[in-house]
Formats: sequence, structure tokens, C-alpha cells
Amino acid sequence: MDQQQPQLDLKTEKFPEILPILPLFDSMLFPKMALPLVAMQAESVQLVDEAMSKDRIIGLIASRKPGSEPYNPKEDLYTIGISAVILRMAKSYDNSTQLLVQGLSRFRVLEFIEGKPYLMARVEHIKDKETKGKEAEALVSNMLSLFTRIVELTPGLPKDMASMAKSIQEPGMLADMVASVINTTLDEKQKIIETEDVRKRLKEVTKQATHHLEILELGNKIQTQVKGDMDKGQREYYLRQQLKAIKEELGEKDDSGVEVEEYKTKVKEKNLPPEALKEAERELNRLSRMHPSSAEYTVASTYLDWLTTLPWNDSTKDNLDIKKARKVLDEDHYGLEKAKKRIIEFLAVRKLKPESKGPILCFAGPPGTGKTSLGKSIARALGRKFIRISLGGVHDEAEIRGHRRTYIGALPGRIIQGIRTAGANNPIFMLDEIDKVGSDFRGDPSSALLEVLDPEQNFSFSDHYLDVPFDLSKVMFITTANVLHTIPPALRDRMEVLELLGYMEDEKLKIANRHLIPRQMEAHGLKSGNIVFSAGAVKKIISGYTREAGLRNLEREIATICRGVATSVAEGTAKHVEIKVQNISKYLGPERLYPEVLARTSTPGVATGLAWTQSGGEILFVEATAMKGKRGLILTGQLGDVMKESATAALTFIRSNAKLLDIDEDYFENNEIHIHVPAGAIPKDGPSAGVTMLTAIYSLLKNKPIEKYLAMTGEITLRGQLLPVGGIKEKVLAAYNIGIKTLILPKWNEKDLFEVPKKVQKAIKFHFADKMIDVLKIAIKNNNL
Repeated sequence: MDQQQPQLDLKTEKFPEILPILPLFDSMLFPKMALPLVAMQAESVQLVDEAMSKDRIIGLIASRKPGSEPYNPKEDLYTIGISAVILRMAKSYDNSTQLLVQGLSRFRVLEFIEGKPYLMARVEHIKDKETKGKEAEALVSNMLSLFTRIVELTPGLPKDMASMAKSIQEPGMLADMVASVINTTLDEKQKIIETEDVRKRLKEVTKQATHHLEILELGNKIQTQVKGDMDKGQREYYLRQQLKAIKEELGEKDDSGVEVEEYKTKVKEKNLPPEALKEAERELNRLSRMHPSSAEYTVASTYLDWLTTLPWNDSTKDNLDIKKARKVLDEDHYGLEKAKKRIIEFLAVRKLKPESKGPILCFAGPPGTGKTSLGKSIARALGRKFIRISLGGVHDEAEIRGHRRTYIGALPGRIIQGIRTAGANNPIFMLDEIDKVGSDFRGDPSSALLEVLDPEQNFSFSDHYLDVPFDLSKVMFITTANVLHTIPPALRDRMEVLELLGYMEDEKLKIANRHLIPRQMEAHGLKSGNIVFSAGAVKKIISGYTREAGLRNLEREIATICRGVATSVAEGTAKHVEIKVQNISKYLGPERLYPEVLARTSTPGVATGLAWTQSGGEILFVEATAMKGKRGLILTGQLGDVMKESATAALTFIRSNAKLLDIDEDYFENNEIHIHVPAGAIPKDGPSAGVTMLTAIYSLLKNKPIEKYLAMTGEITLRGQLLPVGGIKEKVLAAYNIGIKTLILPKWNEKDLFEVPKKVQKAIKFHFADKMIDVLKIAIKNNNL
């Protein structure tokens, strides 16, 4: 039953001081706003009935407790509520009453009154104070703009609510209306009701409206983005379906399905190992469920490409003809007998036991001695594919092991890439410049090489990208290095080191005639009739223009001559040029090097020593002179700490044995010794120059020159003992190439001569000493020792 009463004139209505109180549990009413309610409890229904029979004015107060549980008025109800008038009332079949009420004004509870079934309270009505000023106007203007935007973004609100809000003149009423519309919690709405100051109420509502607007705008942005993505996806789907229908109409198959079938065929034909097959099938299942436009589709297809193109079971047949292999090695390289012998041994073992594992060889030696080209020659002799990668400057471990597939643009490491390029699982794999591998925050590549270069482990090498083991045991790894001390011990232990010595002059002469000159003639477009080198000319180039263990500078000088001749032939000024000793300077300029051993050592106080460098052996001159003074010992020539200590030890030995050496003991009181090692711009260090320094000082003090064409090396002690040094092979070759006839070496280094070529051993007279007195007897004749 719907009951309506004549409308009240709310503007003139006198609000009663005692109001029946109806608690609100899940809703909130603001002044001048309408709210539908349902009275379920018997006392609430009685309250409505009595109010309808009187002035229809009731009090609505929010409860702090959720739901309609029993409550204590003084503790569970707020003290500020809203008085309201019942506009409409209707009875339902379940004895509940439906109401439509409109808020009138705020009130404060002075005391709760008992006596009736429902709650009564004595109240004090609160009126809004007029608020004027620029701040109030700014707050109202800002709130209107916020509310307008909220209405635009909220689908359920009528669009004319923004216009209605603009027509409200009272700021307090505007704040109440906006607070009733925006989506906030009941506690926040109660906070607005309890704010009596209109200015503060405007600020608080503005704060809540701003927060609500931010949520609406973010939601709208998400909705727009999702809708855009859905529209794009639907558009692509429709287009692809249309394309599919067109292809079916034309009798063509879907490419994505064809690609998956192609991969399945490749995987089946490749006869992959079990673990690789399992991974390939898993990726194929993923690929078949993906859309071709997906980013993951490309990742999966790239991975399958690598799996199906790697030579898991493809090998090249080894050429096990020992005689033919030896012939190939001799054709490509002159000398290098030790390295050739090791390769022939490998072939012989391979022939007798085909399942033997490949060795890990390390060619160590100065630059230009043919380390890299020897690897190519080995591949040609064996009939295998040749792969070379340079490790110089590699700092990232992923260069060896690859990147994991989680990274964008991930690829396998250089090892797997090289195997794929070779197309066979047993190539000759050369790791060039292994002594120049570095390490930093990206990892240590040399540690990653430990598994690669270990025949006991590399049968199951795991690349991070493939994530399945690959058998590298059939690969013959060859590494090259200029020096060995920079290679980590664990890595060096896995390799069989073959040291390649520098070439002697006659070897360089034959290599130049057999290989270098023909190669440079072809490179510069010269025919055999255009240029001819005499034997003397080539020797002059070797001795007068180059001084190296290898052959690179020699080839550069030959290339310079070929360019000069090519210019003459191209200009038509000459058709045939013979290169002789007399006309070399026309192409290469004046002679750069000259035999300086005889010129320097003819003076007392100058001795010839031997040094080891990364480029091979070198001749080292030590000069000593004396002058008046008491400074003791002066050292120059950019000497290292060890070399300075050797000079000090040499002088101490002479002073402490002055009587034995027939030297005036008072000589050092008024004279100082200056030792200089020429080539002062080049840093020098090491103990092997100790014997040379001591001999130079003794020669100076006795004023007797050292024997001609004599050189020496060795470490000394304060007691005059001669200790062994390293690099004997390189030092002996350097002495031989410069024309040294006599060499003094420590007694303990005699065993190192077995690797020196027999020809050099015959050309040089060796003296082995263990005491400095013996060295001085040999180096300086007639010295009364």
C-alpha cells in the first residue's frame, strides 16, 4: 500500500527538537538529497507509521557497525546525523516498509531518550554558515570542473547532473551533492557530514573527488588500451582468416602449418640424440600452438633452425695416407719439424685406432712463425674442414657458451657457431691468441674453455642457448699463443704445447723463395718475367732490413719491392727488373740494420748479452763506464727492479773479490760506475743480464775488451755462482742470426740445447760455466785469473 501525504513546505517547516532515530547500516543520506530505504524490523516499521501520522520527520544516523547486528546507541551510533522527511511510503507483503526520504539538515545528538520501542533523541539542528570570498569561489569552481569530468567518465550518471550542479548556489549544498555522488567509503561520507565548516567541507570533498577522478581516468586508460589491443587482435584475426580462406580458394596451404611440418620432417631426418630430440619435440609442440605473428614464434623457430642445422652425426672422412699428409705439410711449410712430427703421429694413431680422441695442441711462439697457417695446413692434410676464431680481447663468457634463450637476440657461443659453419662435427678448430683472453664482470672466458679443451669432458659440451649436450670429442682443437705465462695454469694443463722457434737466416731464404715471393708477385699482378730476386738480395733484405723471429716484416719488404716494380711495369718504363744487392736501396731506402757486435764490443766496458721477448730472442748490449765521484752505482736504460738488483749484485761481487780479481780496492772510494743498457725507451727486466753486467764492469776496470763475437746469459749470486735462465732456444737463435760465434751459458742450461737445431749447435762454440771466475777467464783473454 502506497501512502502519500500533502507536500511540506520545508523552507518554513519548524524542525522538532526530539526526533525518532532510524539507524543506517549500509547507506548514507546528505541534506537535500533523496534516498530509498527499507524498514524491516518491527520497531522501525512502528517508527515510520507514527512519523507518517505526525509530521513525517525522522532522524537518520549511521552505525559504526556493519550490517544490522544488535547495537548500543551510545557506543555504536555516530553523534551527528541527518534529519529527513518521508516523501513516500509503501507496505510490502512481508510486513516490511519501503520509504523514499529526503534529507533536510544536519543535527547533533544531545541525548538519547528511552521509553518507546524505537530510539528517540533530543537533537540540536546545525545550519550552514554563509561562505564568501575568493577562496570559496575557487574551491567551488574547481569542484565543478572535477564533477563535470567525473560525470563524463561515469557511465551510470546522467549527463545533465553537471548542469544541475552548476545551478546550485550554496557551496555547502554543492559539496554535499558531490559527496553523495562520488564512490567513496561510508566512513569518508560520514567525515563530510561531520564537517560543519563549509570551507573545510569543500576542501575535503575536493580531495575525495580528485582521488575518485584519478581512479576513473586510470580505469578509462586501461579500458581504452585493452579495447585497442582487442580491436587490433580481432582485426588481425579477421584478416588472417580472410587470407586463409583466399589461400584455400586458390589451392594454397597455410604457411605456418607448412613451416611446422617442415621442422617435423627435419627433426625426423636429422636423427638427433635423445636429449636434443626431446627438446626439439617440446619446441615443436609449442610452435604448433603459437600464432606466426607472436614474438615467441620467432624465438622457437630460430631455436629449431639451430637444432636441425647442427652436424650432430655428420663427419668428414679423415685422409689417413701418412705419406700424402707429410707431403702436404712439407709443401705448405718449410721447417717446423717438431709440429709436423706430432701431426703425423696423430694420423698414425688415428689409423690404428679410429675411435681415439683428438689431441689439444697449443702452438706457442713469436709472431709470424706460421702458427695459424700451420693449422690450415693440418686441415688440408687431414681432409677436414677448418674453422678459426680469434680469442684476442674476448672478455664475455657468453662468447664461448652462448646466451640463454631468455635474452632478446640470444645466440649460441662461438664454438657452436663454428661447428655449424663447418657443417661437420670433426673439423680442425683453431682458437687463435688464447693467451690474450681477458676476464671482467661479464665472466671469465678462459674458465668456459676448460670444458671445451678437455677430451674427458667435451663429449657433452653444454651451450647455454642449446641447453642440450653436444659432442666435441671428435673435434681437433688447436690453440695458438705468443707467450704461455698469461694462460691460466688449469687451461694450460689441458693442452700439449708445441713451441715454434724463430727461423734462421737460411730457412728464411728458402721460405722467401718458395712462398713469400711467389705470393707477393701474384698479389701485385707480376709475372715470372717481370721480376727476379737474386739470392744475395734476399739475404740482404733479411739481414739489413728485418730483425725478427718470424716472417711478417720480411714479407712486407718483399711486397714493397713488388709494388715498386709493378709501378714501373704499369708505366711502361720497365718490363723486366732484377733485384740485386746494389739496387735494393732504390726500393727500400738505406740499410736500417748493421752488424753492431764487432763495433760495440771492441771497447772495454761493453758486453753482449741475450734477452728473451715475446717476439723471440734479442741481443742486449751492456755498457759500463767510470768517472770521478762517490755516488756509487748509476743505472740507466729503463731497467726493471730485478735487473737493477742484478747490477748491484755484480758490483758487490767485484768489490768483495777485488783482491782476487786484481783490482785496486781503493778504486771505488773516488770513482763511481755508470751502467747503461741501450734502447733506453724499451723497458727491460729479468735476472739473465747479471752475468753480462758483471763482465762489462770487470772489462772496464781491467781496461781490456771482451772477446769478439761473444755473448752470454745467466743469473749471478753474491758468491759468484751462475744460475740457469729461461728462453735458451730463442736466445741461441738470436745469437746465431746476428753472427755470434761463442756463447757462454750456465752449466745447468746445457740440457736445453737438445731443441736447438744441429746446424746452430755446430756453428756456435758453447761454454758452460757455473762460476763467474770461469766466465771472466773465457770472456777476457790474458786477465791473469
